[in-house]
Amino acid sequence: MDSASAALQRLCDPLVEVSAHYLIGGDGGCWQLVAEKHRAWHAGAGQWCGLDDINSRSIGIELDNRGDHPFAEPQMVVLEGLLAEIMARWSIPALGVIGHSDMAPGRKFDPGLRFDWSRLGLQGLAARPVQDSGAG
Repeated sequence: MDSASAALQRLCDPLVEVSAHYLIGGDGGCWQLVAEKHRAWHAGAGQWCGLDDINSRSIGIELDNRGDHPFAEPQMVVLEGLLAEIMARWSIPALGVIGHSDMAPGRKFDPGLRFDWSRLGLQGLAARPVQDSGAG
């Protein structure tokens, strides 16, 4: 999507059948679209750690970024706070924080090469899997 407002419109359109629990804009704006206890339609077909139906097992956070530029500082700050809260609330380990490209390699490519996984890792908010190719 070209903007957070375009992403928000798409994620809230019931005809599209795609959603997420949260959307974080480049300016740090954050919208909760689906309650965490409810299923969102953010992951699509894929698997992680031998489990499928990732939509029913995860909390989806969409980031406003086309993948052709680094993620904005305000966006990363909000993501870090939100991840810390969600991980504490649901007892999610750092290895449980993944990108779409981790659960559907070859089909999904986001958040992409410009996403700063190491920044999250230094805070204990993510741990890249051994099979990571750096694409996620």
